Amino acid sequence: MSYAGKDVLIVGLARTGLASADFFLKRGARVTVNDVKPESALKEDAAKARALGASAVLGGHPESLFLSADLIVASPGVPLALEPIRKAVRAGVPVVGDMEIAFREMRGRICAITGSNGKTTTTALVGKILVDAGFPTVVAGNIGTPLIGMLDHDSPETWFVCEMSSFQLETIDRFRPSVASILNLTPDHLDRYDSFDSYADAKRRVYRSQTPADSLVLNGDDPLLRKEPAASHIYYFSRRNSLGEGCFLDGPEVVLVRRGRRDVLMRADAIPLKGSHNLENVMAAAMMADLAGAPVESVRHSIEAFQAVPHRLQFVETVRGVDFFNDSKATNVDATLKALDSFSGNLLVILGGKDKGVDYGPLAEPCRDKARLVILIGAAADKIGAALAGVCPMERAASMEAAVELGFNRAAPGDTVLLAPACASFDMFNNFEHRGEVFMQAVRELKARVG
Repeated sequence: MSYAGKDVLIVGLARTGLASADFFLKRGARVTVNDVKPESALKEDAAKARALGASAVLGGHPESLFLSADLIVASPGVPLALEPIRKAVRAGVPVVGDMEIAFREMRGRICAITGSNGKTTTTALVGKILVDAGFPTVVAGNIGTPLIGMLDHDSPETWFVCEMSSFQLETIDRFRPSVASILNLTPDHLDRYDSFDSYADAKRRVYRSQTPADSLVLNGDDPLLRKEPAASHIYYFSRRNSLGEGCFLDGPEVVLVRRGRRDVLMRADAIPLKGSHNLENVMAAAMMADLAGAPVESVRHSIEAFQAVPHRLQFVETVRGVDFFNDSKATNVDATLKALDSFSGNLLVILGGKDKGVDYGPLAEPCRDKARLVILIGAAADKIGAALAGVCPMERAASMEAAVELGFNRAAPGDTVLLAPACASFDMFNNFEHRGEVFMQAVRELKARVG
């Protein structure tokens, strides 16, 4: 597709916006980047965009800018319900995301991974397995590297392993992964979607363009994913059931069943990641890597050598007998439930952040059973506190550093201080990575101070 001479508007100036601007400018388009944030908040990124050759219109969304574009590229954080976008769509201006544009250009194949939780760990593991097996592999998407910026690595043999958020899936059209997966569906981002069904429908777009020649890997233990109307060949992963073809737990062993063949992959207790949810992530990754052509032995060795992704149940330090774990990526209730399930008890749990319109009630029972103390931070502290009233002791902290100090002071040797916020991070931090880094730095400074 030729973009030469076209007026391309990129909405959202961050990593994806800059990578998209570079892509279109290299292909001869006239590019304008637009963001609601003012110049003062985007000084560095705005300078980068202008250095590439783009124009920058910041501090608002002028309607005329949208209506005069030949193409609008919406970054993942930009809601399609934005009124200037809605008017542009009604006027016939195409609106897509960077994943769709990249797909239209590439020659390689895509393995696309979505779901409410576990996406990053599963994506990283699939990428590692394929690299270890000798496949040309690019890991991109919501994991932190825009796919549109990785096309220099494209070849017919390349596998693009892509983590995809619901926001990214909203802006695809013909995007067709050879292998796709939905890991699970639980309430999330209800501050952006009008219902859970709308959110789930966005996730299901990952397989919309697949054909019978493609593969779809689904969680057989999630009742919402047991009857997907997909044209592709469905494989399941399950800790409880054997559901035809897929990756299953058979007693102590993880087995692969497909194409009339059954292989023992490994013992479940040989998986190095903590938590039953990570067993599911590993089974999903193993199935996808197998479908991409990785040998079973290679899959096993890669899993055995895999380390936890940063900010996902990441051990930080032990300070005078108290363990500190960073699960800053637990940005919704279900992820926090999975984190709590990974420990037997004696927890001091840090909860809170920017509310996403969800119910925190499901946290009550595991907090009652496992938490000696809940430490509340951020904008959602009142709402979480109300949901957990009378369940377990709760205290508040004004900062992450104060939360770490409070957790340590209330803990006894053998206890665990767990950051698993159940919320977005944007009330106090740039993103979940920033939140996790602040937590880990506070723990390290605590250890340096008290020994």
